[in-house]
Amino acid sequence: MHDLAPLTALGTSAPQRDTIGPVTITENPDRALASVAARLGQDAACTKALASVLGVPVPDVAQCVQGPALGAFWMAQHCWMVDGPYDLDDPQTDLAARLKAELGDMASVTDQSGAWVRFDVHGDGLGALFERLCNLDTARMTDGSARRTVIEHLGCFVLSHRGGNTVYGPRSSAQSLHHALITAARSAF
Repeated sequence: MHDLAPLTALGTSAPQRDTIGPVTITENPDRALASVAARLGQDAACTKALASVLGVPVPDVAQCVQGPALGAFWMAQHCWMVDGPYDLDDPQTDLAARLKAELGDMASVTDQSGAWVRFDVHGDGLGALFERLCNLDTARMTDGSARRTVIEHLGCFVLSHRGGNTVYGPRSSAQSLHHALITAARSAF
């Protein structure tokens, strides 16, 4: 029998949380991810079925939505990233399997949970922090905006929601992305 324990993307047993001035940066390993891409000729049917699963309309270009349990953001034409609760102890929470069962042959669904790291960034003055990180004017982004950008040479997604931003970046570069967020916060505050 193996005696293994799950680690976060930053290599610790508990999520990292840093408060610098008015900003808090929190690693969030509790969300599963799955990409959904409508198959050829299934765009309308897939969009309708995915909206039913989400409980809200699917996000349009450069948008994100949050339903009762699942959220999603737009990645490309007829392609979305869906996130939901992640529980290692409950195999029924396999997001990709659930989406595949709901969407069937309308979409290609791929588990993305192990490929991305999520940082939630909350507080006042986020515009000053993000202007040091990337070319997005996050101070002008409205609630429900989602943009792809480059942070520290890493392809990332930045989602804007009430009171903060969520940053998704490559899990393999979690340490570098975390360092960039911390350094920008220290510089801004």
